[in-house]
Amino acid sequence: MFGISKQAYYKRIKTEKVREKKHEIVLNEVTAIRKRLTQTGTRKLYEHLRPALAFHQIKMGRDALFDLLRFNQLLIRRTKRFHFTTDSNHMYYTSPNLVKNLEITHAEQVFVNDITYIKTDNGHAYLSLVTDAYSKKIMGWSLDDNMKVSMVKEALIMANRNRIHNTPTVIHHSDRGKQYCCPDYTEFAGNLNFVMSTTQNSDPYENAIAERINGVLKYEFGLRKTLPSVDIARKIVRQAVDIYNNERLHWSLDLKTPQYVHEKYNKQKYKSYARMAA
Repeated sequence: MFGISKQAYYKRIKTEKVREKKHEIVLNEVTAIRKRLTQTGTRKLYEHLRPALAFHQIKMGRDALFDLLRFNQLLIRRTKRFHFTTDSNHMYYTSPNLVKNLEITHAEQVFVNDITYIKTDNGHAYLSLVTDAYSKKIMGWSLDDNMKVSMVKEALIMANRNRIHNTPTVIHHSDRGKQYCCPDYTEFAGNLNFVMSTTQNSDPYENAIAERINGVLKYEFGLRKTLPSVDIARKIVRQAVDIYNNERLHWSLDLKTPQYVHEKYNKQKYKSYARMAA
């Protein structure tokens, strides 16, 4: 009566059930990935899903994954961020910008440094990060309820301790915040064989890699939320840095993790600092 045979009707029902089962498997895999990488977008999700799709013999392209996530309201929304933590109103000497047109050719050539804020129930806490410009690996971090020089020193000590390559010196690039420009800190960094470099203007693009990493941790790992305390914030940061370094894929790293690229030392394509920050 409907123009199809009984056999075709039941075949269509069976096909639909198989498709629903495959979609259920994919959605379960997505849920598992986003438990650790909460804000991972669809294109990176697809790369994470490749082994599972092959294991379950599921043929699904990236566009089909987009459609599936959209139907289940699982697409990631873009968010805006805005906050200043840099106090450049000081009389300290600022070093020249050594990375403006520099070709970044290997890991532990340039470390970028920045401070961002974390909201807690007791007020703002501050997170100091040291990131390798080549691999995007977070080399060191420190979190406290103040922005004293001791905090950025702790982050740099961790970063120096985590170095694995025998580079004689590392360029230390930062904004012109007084924590990075005061003699106490510059002398301390110099003793660790860091060569100081600072931005010359208030343009955040001069320290774009550091700004980008700040945003990733806050908007993909829950650090933009108001946290109960500094101690809990430290635990969350520690876990976030571990996942970020070892699991999060980067487009600028040809969809590899920072840890993988860092260990390879110089296997990525040569890029200037400006291009890497784009």
